[in-house]
Amino acid sequence: MRAIHITGASGSGTTTLGRALAMQLGWAHLDSDDFFWVKTDPPFQTKREAQERTDLLLAALAAAPAWILSGSIMGWSRLEPPGFDLVIFLSLPSDIRMARLKAREEERYGVAALEPGGRQHQESVEFLAWAAAYEEAETVGRNRIAHERWLAEQVCPILRLDSANSVQHNVEAVVARLHQPIDCS
Repeated sequence: MRAIHITGASGSGTTTLGRALAMQLGWAHLDSDDFFWVKTDPPFQTKREAQERTDLLLAALAAAPAWILSGSIMGWSRLEPPGFDLVIFLSLPSDIRMARLKAREEERYGVAALEPGGRQHQESVEFLAWAAAYEEAETVGRNRIAHERWLAEQVCPILRLDSANSVQHNVEAVVARLHQPIDCS
């Protein structure tokens, strides 16, 4: 096994688990946001072109002997499946997930920037509304139904974990799964 993808709703802890698992295993950790977004200050302002982000991601995956990719690549155009050995799907109750996202927004941008009239207010309001709609079928883009469809298309095993558990608990669950036979045929 050398290729794990961790996905779930925004705020479900994919990056946190990815970093912890990569540290535990000594594997490379890559996050889809680093390829989807151009690095800006403040972050998450400019999307990369689809082909550019795909090319960058595939090159990074090819360069790592073993890797963990966190985030979502669902819907990335022209992305051939990179051959996951295991996909981990994280879920978390919406109220906890949204509280995490609000706290992350405050930490990332500062409370003043998020207040009405602040430099990140409108972007944050729109982002949080998008994230809150994840469980609704009508939302555009990443949502629970689209994620379930994407998961059903994968040929490798899917490990579903609850992010309400501690990161260490989930790391141990993944490590235990890695010691079981994997069939991706």
